[in-house]
Amino acid sequence: MPVRSLSSSVLKWPEVQTVVQAVRQWSEKTEAQRGDLVRIGYFGSYARGDWGVGSDLDLVIVVESSDQPFERRAAQWDATELPVPADVLVYTKEEWQSLSRQGRFYPTLMQEAVWTYVRKD
Repeated sequence: MPVRSLSSSVLKWPEVQTVVQAVRQWSEKTEAQRGDLVRIGYFGSYARGDWGVGSDLDLVIVVESSDQPFERRAAQWDATELPVPADVLVYTKEEWQSLSRQGRFYPTLMQEAVWTYVRKD
């Protein structure tokens, strides 16, 4: 997480390489623990390269299925070991496929997402 020096009011935010490496390691660890993963990626400012102090990490996860409603799924994913705060969106495979037929979010996401895990079917 970002740290503040004892003698300064300035926050030191992790470099992008640190964040990206942490996401890749988190993805590998998560994939090894779960058999229902379809894909994991990040999007937003870290994927576009316009991150800055205070930027969070936007994660998107696709799973085979879930018995939890969309609003509750993120709570099942511990992203606290990542060096910056993370917003986690968890879609089922069916929801993900449906999302591709709706609005502008999906095309934008697919254009800028960096996939750290994609299951080989």
